Formats: sequence, C-alpha cells, structure tokens
Amino acid sequence: MTLFTLTLAALASWYGHPYHGRTTANGETYNMNSMTAAHPTLPFGTRVQVCSKRTGRCAVVRINDRGPFVHGRSIDLSKAAAQRIGLLSEGVGEVSLKRLN
Repeated sequence: MTLFTLTLAALASWYGHPYHGRTTANGETYNMNSMTAAHPTLPFGTRVQVCSKRTGRCAVVRINDRGPFVHGRSIDLSKAAAQRIGLLSEGVGEVSLKRLN
C-alpha cells in the first residue's frame, strides 16, 4: 500500500555530467539516465512524485543521493527525470513534491 503525504512546492534543478559514473551518497553509481534524485533529508530509497509547475508533467524518482547544495533548491533530479518533466533546457524550475512511501 502506498502512503501519500503532504505535497510541497519546491525549486528543482538537475545534474548529469560530470557526476555520471561517480558514487552517490548511498553508495550506488550515479546514472544520469535513471529516475533518481538527490534530496538533503529524505531517507535513501524514498520515492517522490515530482511535477513541473510549468509543464504539468510528472515523474517518480527514487532518492539515492544528497543535495542540492545550492541555497533555495529542494531537489536535484537526474537528467532523465528532468527531461521527463520538461526541466532540461531551463535547468531550474518550480515543482511540487509528493512523497509516495
């Protein structure tokens, strides 16, 4: 059973090269083509639905890294996740976050 929690407004960015292939905070190898994300506090393995306020498109990502390390940003998406919600070209955008588990 999936438990839904409060949906929050947030600012998201994405990361790809040069991090692709490096070790993430949970010990995995970062794959920018996977549906993953970095968050400062959510437990590793948490699944989060991320929806772009601009495009209305959503993606479900799994937290496997820490970040972002830029003030004001709440989540760093993999390149694949950013592409899915239409964030790739602008780099940073407003999203809603919903924790799924």
